[in-house]
Amino acid sequence: MRRPRQSVIVAAAFVGLSSLSVDGQFRYRTGIDVAGFTVTVVDRAGEPVQNLEADDFEVKEDGTPQSVSYFSTSAAQDTVPLHIGLLFDISESMQRDLTFSRNAAMKFLNTFPKAEDFTLVEFSDEVRAARFSQSEFPRLVERIRNGKAKGRTSLYDAATVYLGSAFDQTGRKVLVIYTDGDDTASSRSWDETLHTLRASDVTVYPVGFFAGRGSPRLMLQSRLNEIARLTGGRAVFPDSMKELEPMYESIAREIHGQYLLGYVPTNALRDGKWRKVEIKLKRPPSPRVQIRTREGYFAPGPN
Repeated sequence: MRRPRQSVIVAAAFVGLSSLSVDGQFRYRTGIDVAGFTVTVVDRAGEPVQNLEADDFEVKEDGTPQSVSYFSTSAAQDTVPLHIGLLFDISESMQRDLTFSRNAAMKFLNTFPKAEDFTLVEFSDEVRAARFSQSEFPRLVERIRNGKAKGRTSLYDAATVYLGSAFDQTGRKVLVIYTDGDDTASSRSWDETLHTLRASDVTVYPVGFFAGRGSPRLMLQSRLNEIARLTGGRAVFPDSMKELEPMYESIAREIHGQYLLGYVPTNALRDGKWRKVEIKLKRPPSPRVQIRTREGYFAPGPN
């Protein structure tokens, strides 16, 4: 049974939940429909593999080879807008650890001095969202510091609010989710949230703090791992609060080392259907190199 709808408070400039659509989601503002993918390449130690070029990648859409027409290396990311989002759990269960987790989150955000903007979504019974430009970073810090822990957890509603707000942004979009519990208050279901994630071009890094949770921990970890897999991100699960900061640092290194790859699909049909995309290295520098990216995209629908 669907839970009763909770109050969702969103900044006025954000796209409403009802207007979220997959049509046109992957169109860069160039007049050409480009399928764009943020690609993470890491070695066996989990460190970003740098200095790759467009010719190092092989791209197939529904089994058909594609020609890479847009490529940004990790060394040239200043030319591509970077939008950082943070979904921050401020439910009642966070009361004990809120100060430490806030400080870790602020330190993480401070490692992106060239980000275009930051979107903070705080969630408990309610979902509150606001976007801050780089020049407004002190206001963002103030906002994070002043949130009070209370209520239940509306993770799925919070994710949907952020994805709606990111719909028209261009460039790289990265979302970090911090939560310490299961969703207990959202009006959105798990399946609805998965569909919305699949339709987005946001790379998601869930951070789940489930220490002492017992058997429910496996289910919670499984869901956050699924969110990461669908979006090309990575889920991490600190066993103690002191592990949180190093994990944020690891995520930051990965984000700074990502590639942005795009191509004009050979299939020009505007049918709204799912297109499966495979991105591989033609000659991996070692057998243990791992590539993470989205699994595909929905084509635009008819005009």
